[in-house]
Amino acid sequence: MATVSVTTATAISASQPLALNDLAHAVGADTDWVVQLVEVGIVQVTTAEAPPERWEFSSTDLQCALEARRLERDFGVGLDAAALILDLQHEVRRLKAVLQAHGVR
Repeated sequence: MATVSVTTATAISASQPLALNDLAHAVGADTDWVVQLVEVGIVQVTTAEAPPERWEFSSTDLQCALEARRLERDFGVGLDAAALILDLQHEVRRLKAVLQAHGVR
């Protein structure tokens, strides 16, 4: 008997951002976990005064949420530590780009 897999995809763009439920589903978490991501600064919402049900997220937010989920799962870190790790990783990438732009390896 053959096994059939069904895969769905959602386009994420500035004109089609992810809703709170969509982001939670994409990372295999609940919406409360995503709210915590916003609270610790891992993902950003442009309309912070809006209720969470109206928040919108970008593909960058999805990447950050997936990375936070991986850090939590693989290393057992809390979201505060994950926020720090992600911030430090971003800074290292930025500094490497500056060095490369100046011809330093």
